[in-house]
Amino acid sequence: MNEKDLALQNELLEKYPYLAVRPGSADHASFDVPADKAVEFARALRDNEGFSSINDVEGCDWGVDASPRFSAIWHVYNYDKHLYVRMNVYAQDNEKPRVPSLCSVWAGCNWHEREAFDLLGIEFEDHPDMRRILMWDEYPYHPLRKDFPLAGIEVPHPDPDTVAQTGVKVLPAPQNGGPFLATGGNTMRKSEPRALDQEWREGNRKPKNNGNNDA
Repeated sequence: MNEKDLALQNELLEKYPYLAVRPGSADHASFDVPADKAVEFARALRDNEGFSSINDVEGCDWGVDASPRFSAIWHVYNYDKHLYVRMNVYAQDNEKPRVPSLCSVWAGCNWHEREAFDLLGIEFEDHPDMRRILMWDEYPYHPLRKDFPLAGIEVPHPDPDTVAQTGVKVLPAPQNGGPFLATGGNTMRKSEPRALDQEWREGNRKPKNNGNNDA
């Protein structure tokens, strides 16, 4: 972390004492934010600190044995100072994970939060349109959870008319090109996740995974 990011981190810690620095963040100011302070801190970032842009929202499954298991992470940007802030909010309920929506602060959160809801099952409270965005509404799983098999799961086809005409099923499909791995301890640009090739076949033997992007 450079001097500007470190100065920003210390400044925000002093202004907002409910924040906690996320361990291991090597690039930008990064905080754990209590769920009941998430909207308040987001508005402060926008209105008082100049973070007008939401660049990304993502959900994270920290593992089936983790508690709390799920969190949502927002990446915001200050165009005038060229600084990022990353805010992480844990969902306290592992069975029905729920965190506040920040759509009321940054409207651009909308589809990103829907994606995290769809693929990880994290519900965003007070979201204006909390529906799935990729899978159909009745789909019973969340494909990016750590306990979802890479080979996929066969499920009933969502359109009974199509089934009656064709007899097709929704077949499991291996996630070729995933999962995505990123190296830690570096800048965001150099830590950009890259796909781990898992398309093993006779001419492409499965290599030993050394835990980095070049596996």
